[in-house]
Amino acid sequence: MLHVSVKTLCAFAAKAGDLDFRFAPAPTAQEGQAGHTLVQSRRGPGYEREVSLSAEVDGLHVRGRADGYDAGRRRVEEIKTFRGDFARIKANHRALHWAQARTYGALLCARDGLDGLTVALVYLDLGTGEETVLEQQATRTELQAGFEALCRAYAGWAAQEAQHRERRNAQLAGLHFPHGDFRAGQHKLSRDVYRAAAARRCLLAQAPTGIGKTLATLYPLLRGMAAHGTDKVFFLTAKTPGRRIALDGLDLLARDRPLRVLELAARESACERPGAPCTGEGCPLARGFYDRLPAARDAAAQRGWLDRPALRELALAHEVCPYYLAQEMVRWSDVVVADYHYWFDASALLHALTRDEEWKVAVLVDEAHNLVDRARAMYSATLGRESLEAVAADAAGPVRPALAALRREWRQLAQAQPGPYAALPLLPERLSRAMAEAASALAEHVAQQPEALAGALQDFFFALLALVRLAEAFGPHSVLELGADPAGRPQTLAIRNVVPAGFLRPRFQAAMTTVCFSGTLAPFGYYRDLLGVPRDAVELDVASPFKAEQLQVEIALDVSTRLRDRPRSLARVTAVMAAQYARAPGNYIAFFSSFAHLQMAFDDFAARHPQVPVWRQSAAMSEAERTAFVARFRAGGRGIAFAVLGGAFAEGVDLPGDRLIGAFIASLGLPQHDEAHEVVRERMEAMFGQGYDYTYLYPGLRKVVQAAGRVVRTEQDRGTVHLLDDRFATPQVRRLLPAWWAVGAAKGPEG
Repeated sequence: MLHVSVKTLCAFAAKAGDLDFRFAPAPTAQEGQAGHTLVQSRRGPGYEREVSLSAEVDGLHVRGRADGYDAGRRRVEEIKTFRGDFARIKANHRALHWAQARTYGALLCARDGLDGLTVALVYLDLGTGEETVLEQQATRTELQAGFEALCRAYAGWAAQEAQHRERRNAQLAGLHFPHGDFRAGQHKLSRDVYRAAAARRCLLAQAPTGIGKTLATLYPLLRGMAAHGTDKVFFLTAKTPGRRIALDGLDLLARDRPLRVLELAARESACERPGAPCTGEGCPLARGFYDRLPAARDAAAQRGWLDRPALRELALAHEVCPYYLAQEMVRWSDVVVADYHYWFDASALLHALTRDEEWKVAVLVDEAHNLVDRARAMYSATLGRESLEAVAADAAGPVRPALAALRREWRQLAQAQPGPYAALPLLPERLSRAMAEAASALAEHVAQQPEALAGALQDFFFALLALVRLAEAFGPHSVLELGADPAGRPQTLAIRNVVPAGFLRPRFQAAMTTVCFSGTLAPFGYYRDLLGVPRDAVELDVASPFKAEQLQVEIALDVSTRLRDRPRSLARVTAVMAAQYARAPGNYIAFFSSFAHLQMAFDDFAARHPQVPVWRQSAAMSEAERTAFVARFRAGGRGIAFAVLGGAFAEGVDLPGDRLIGAFIASLGLPQHDEAHEVVRERMEAMFGQGYDYTYLYPGLRKVVQAAGRVVRTEQDRGTVHLLDDRFATPQVRRLLPAWWAVGAAKGPEG
C-alpha cells in the first residue's frame, strides 16, 4: 500500500502555471496556527476541528486533516491566512487551495455517506482579523471524480517510486565497501554508524583526518536503508568543497546502482537570471514552470545522478528553473547533499519536508565542529542605525510613528550604555514592543504596496523581522548587544545567540539518527551542551592509524605569540621556520592568528631569507585565487605559504605525500579577549561551569589540531609541526592535543 498526504497529492497533481516568488509578508508558522485557532474559535458548538480523514483508491492510501467541519451544516472548511490585498492571492495558489478543500470534501462524503456538501475556503487577513469566504456546493459524485483524478495522476508515479525503492533497497543490502579492505579505524567508525542507525540513536564520532570518514559514514547508512526503514540520507557540509568530497564518495558507492543523489546549491549560485524576479513576467524559466515540471521531474528521476551540473543541464533542456527543480526533487531523491542550513536553519527546507511527509531520515553532519559557530549565526540577527535612518526618512502613514518609536527606544538604550559596546542579558520590554510594532506596520505597508519592497527597505525589513522572531525566543541562550559611536549615537542593535542547543534540539529529534563526525570533536561534552545533542547519544573516539614517528611535533618554549609579545618574538618565529626549511627543504605552511600577524611575519621572513619561495593568503580571496594558492603545493615543490589559523586553508585542504611536509603554528587560536567574548565566557560559566574552556580554549585548540592535520594525510606520509608558543607546553593545553602525537621541545635555529 502506497501512502500519501492530501497536501502532497494536491501539490503534485493540482499545481499549474508560473513560479511567482514576489515577496508577500507571509505569516510565520506560529501566526498561521494562531489564525487557524482564531477562525475555529468563532464557529458554533457542533464544529469539529482538525478532522482526521483517510481513504484508499486503487492501492493508494491518502491521509490528511481537514481544518474544520460542521456536520449540521454539511460544510467543510480549508483555512488559509494572509496579509494585505486579498486580490493579490495568485490564481494558481487558489486553485491548489480548492483542490485541497474538495479532496477533504470527498473524504468526508465517503466517510459519512453524504450525497454532497458545501466546500469553503476561508481566508483570514491577519492584519484586520477579517474573513473572506468562498463557497462551492458540490455533489459526492463531483468530489469523488476530482479526487480519483488526482489519485490517478499520482498513482502511476507512486507505483514507479515504490518499484524504485524496492530495487534500491535490494541492491544496497548487498553493497560492498568500494575499496575492499577498510583502512585502520574506518571499520570501527562504519560499524558504530550502522549500530546507531539501527538503535535510532545519535552518534558523536571523532576520527582522525585522513582515514576516509565520508565513505565510512555513508556506506553503513546506504547498506542499512532497507533494514532500518530509512527513507532518505541527508549529508550536510559546512563548506562547498565538502559537497564535492561527499559526491565523489557517493559516486564510488552508487555507481551502476539505482540510487538517486541530489546536490542542493545556494540560490545565488544556481540562479540563471541573477537580478531577475522569480515571476512569469520576469524570468522565462519561471513562466509556465508547473506546466513543464512533470516532464522535467520524470527526466530527473530517470537520470538519478543530480549533482549541480547535471541538474542544470536537465533543467535548461526542459526550460525550468534549476534551483526550484532541485527543491522539487528532494521528494524523489534517496541521498541529498547540502549545506548545514538546509536542515538546521529556522526555515530549513529539508527539515520542513521531513516533518510534513513524516520521512525517516538519517543525517550525516560532516566536520561537525563547525556547526557551533554556524548555528550561532543562523539564530542571530543585527540591525544597523543607517538602515533604520534610510527607511525612516521616506516613511509615511502608520509606519512613520512606529519607526520613530523604535528609534527613540534604541537611542535611550545607547545613551545609557557606558561605552561603544554593551551587552544586556534581558530584552527590555519597551524595545521588544517597539520592534514588533514597527515590523507589523511595515508588513501591512508591504502587503498593500509589495512593489515598494526593494533596496534599503527590503534589507531593513528582513533584518527587523529576524530580530522580532529571535526576540520571541529570547532567553539565557541570547544576548542583546548594542554598539554606539564615541558620541553615544546608536550604531548596531543585535540579538546574538551563544548557545544554539534549544533551536537545534528539534532537528536531532526529527531525524531517525544523526551522526556528527569530525577530526576534532572533543571534548564531547562541549558539543553536547552547545548543540543540544540527545543525552543518550553514543560517543566514539577512533584511535589514529598514524604512528608517532610519522609526525615530529616540537614546542618552542622560548616563543610567546601573545599580542603584546608578537613584535619581540617575531625574529625567533621566522628563525625556527628558516632552520626547519634548511634542514628539510620542501613545501610548508605557516599559520598565524590574524592577517596583521601574518603580514608582520611574512615581511620579516622575506627580508631575512629572500632565497626561500613564499606566498601568502590575503583577505577576501576569490575562488580562483584560493585555487591558485593551493595549486602551488606541487609534488616535489619548495616554499612556505603563510595563512590564517581557522581560515580557508586550515581545514578541508588535502595535500598528501610531499605536497606538504610541515606546518608552523604561531598561535593557540584563542578568540580575542574583548567585551563580546567575555560576555560569552560569563554566560558559559553560568550555564555550564566552564566559561574559559568553552569560550577560548576548546575553540582555539580545535583550530590548531585541524591545521596540523593538513600534514599527515595517509599512513605513508611523514612531516613536522612546530607549535610556536610556550603555552602549548601547559598541561591544560597538552591534554587537548592528539594522543598519538609525540611532543618534544623545539630545536634551536641552528639545530
